Amino acid sequence: MAEQMIGIIGGSGLYNIEGIRDVKTVAIDTPFGKPSDSYTVGMLEGRNVAFLPRHGKGHTILPSELNFRANIYGMKKLGVEHIIAVSAVGSMKEEIEPLDIVIPDQFFDRTRGRISTFFGDGIVGHVSFADPVCGTLADTLYNAAKSAGARVHKGGTYLCMEGPLFSTRAESNVYRQWGVSVIGMTNLQEAKLAREAEICYSTLAMATDYDCWHVGEEAVTLEMIIGNLNKNAEMAKRILKIAIPKIAQKRSCACATAAQSAIVTHKDLIPENTKKNLDVLFGKYLR
Repeated sequence: MAEQMIGIIGGSGLYNIEGIRDVKTVAIDTPFGKPSDSYTVGMLEGRNVAFLPRHGKGHTILPSELNFRANIYGMKKLGVEHIIAVSAVGSMKEEIEPLDIVIPDQFFDRTRGRISTFFGDGIVGHVSFADPVCGTLADTLYNAAKSAGARVHKGGTYLCMEGPLFSTRAESNVYRQWGVSVIGMTNLQEAKLAREAEICYSTLAMATDYDCWHVGEEAVTLEMIIGNLNKNAEMAKRILKIAIPKIAQKRSCACATAAQSAIVTHKDLIPENTKKNLDVLFGKYLR
């Protein structure tokens, strides 16, 4: 496995990171198909990084079409131990204003039938997901956002909806009653798979709008979202440059051993092809 890296997954409006040196483009095939795009690998602020545009260059992949397993597997294969996910979200609370940044600590699933586990095909495992983001990495992002001068909110629930259409007003008002903080279409599956892969994961959620619940606000449009995200993109890049050198070289969080006791199937009963496919992820537990 390659030297330890920090992974960055860029969402709508964030398709590249300026300042990465010694750049290489790395295409990775996985047992689960192709990732969204090639990975841009290089040095940023003295650390090894791997950048992946979530929706592909030119934004060609719907949220429901994303190959989440391939994206996270590719990060693991590169040696990534931390993933920062930059994402556009809608605000579900008055105090989270458009152009604010949220570092959520919980997720709620409103997607339908998305594959969000590496287990299956003869291997059963159950990984703890009560606290779905890495608290250490989330703290680093929050402190970096404050240092960058961002208006940032620590904690909250990210509701992951199916899309690609935005919410109805009825849905939006119900979600607000549930107490969620922001709404998006992608991060839950990434967080689940990163946890199984023993990769620290945290979201830099960039509020672009008030969804459609806010009285007096215009209905959500793509132009509104992209316009506000473009305004936030430079802030996101500043936060990343502050956060990346502060990420610990050696991990002490539970993410690093999340799958250690998760596998239920006896290793002698796991098909050899499945063992081969999952060697990058679970090989140390299957030998």
